[in-house]
Amino acid sequence: MALFEFLTQEIAIDLGTANTLIIHNDKVVVDEPSIVAQDRRTGKIIAVGKEAMQMHGKTHENIKTIRPLKDGVIADFYAAEHMIRMLIKMINPKRRFFSPSLRMVICIPSGITEVEKRAVKDSAEHAGAKDVYLIHEPMAAAIGIGIDVLEPMGNMIIDIGGGTSEIAVIALGGIVCDKSIRVAGDEFTSDIMDYMRRQHNLMIGERSAEQIKIEVGAALPELDNPPADYAVQGRDLMTGTPKEIIVSYQEIAHALDKSISKIEEAVLNNLELTPPELSADIYKTGIYLAGGGSLLRGLDKRISIKTKLPVHVAEDPLRAVARGTGIALKNIDKLPFLIK
Repeated sequence: MALFEFLTQEIAIDLGTANTLIIHNDKVVVDEPSIVAQDRRTGKIIAVGKEAMQMHGKTHENIKTIRPLKDGVIADFYAAEHMIRMLIKMINPKRRFFSPSLRMVICIPSGITEVEKRAVKDSAEHAGAKDVYLIHEPMAAAIGIGIDVLEPMGNMIIDIGGGTSEIAVIALGGIVCDKSIRVAGDEFTSDIMDYMRRQHNLMIGERSAEQIKIEVGAALPELDNPPADYAVQGRDLMTGTPKEIIVSYQEIAHALDKSISKIEEAVLNNLELTPPELSADIYKTGIYLAGGGSLLRGLDKRISIKTKLPVHVAEDPLRAVARGTGIALKNIDKLPFLIK
């Protein structure tokens, strides 16, 4: 058995639009941005993860940065395959005489089509996987939060990632009703870029907008402990010269309002579709928030006001899905909802 384990490596992958996490032996061994840098002349992938992220928005004509996943699904097959392969290599940086065969559990959005599912499996197989199992993101998030998903108890999970927001009601090891909308972290970033251009005549890049979201991002214009104002640098659209302005969290709350309203609408929509017995359970347990988007200041309060239900943010929400995928990997034979 020990020999077999030596020949087989088991890994869990949270393949996200913004970040990819890999769990091996119950530890997060890789946590890198989902981005690659490619040499245009040779087509060779020259950097992946943090190294490629540093190049993003700063490249010359011979290098381009690619985000292989868009809206939670693979948009660039070649880049995705190379990204998975290079991230797996980071687990064992010391070269071995042979590569062990890989057994993987990968999480996917709940609203994914069969074609998109096939693309994920093919990319993993081309990257060296022998066995590939898929798990839906809300299910992985629920397991990662610590919910017993096999119980006959209804739980509602909202997983706000980079490309999609997954809203699902889970009971008896299955997803009873779910809604997957393509409004999430990337949409928030794009809203901030549009707002800065319209309101301040300031052109900023994706990385700067992402930083604004982290520093002063908010879902409500009134917060109990507000963050300090943040200085933003970019290009003045009137003069074409570099310029700096100061933004407050109230402005960003205003910029994100429309996108957050879409998430609220999807949550209410899903609550309408929930069977009455499960609605009674959700009234008692409340709603669980996971994913990077749930770190937006005041989002839990805003959803709570809208739904009149208690909202709990997961502990370390960024890694909830990855943790759940890792637990699913350990219990591969016992979980009926893993897709082979």
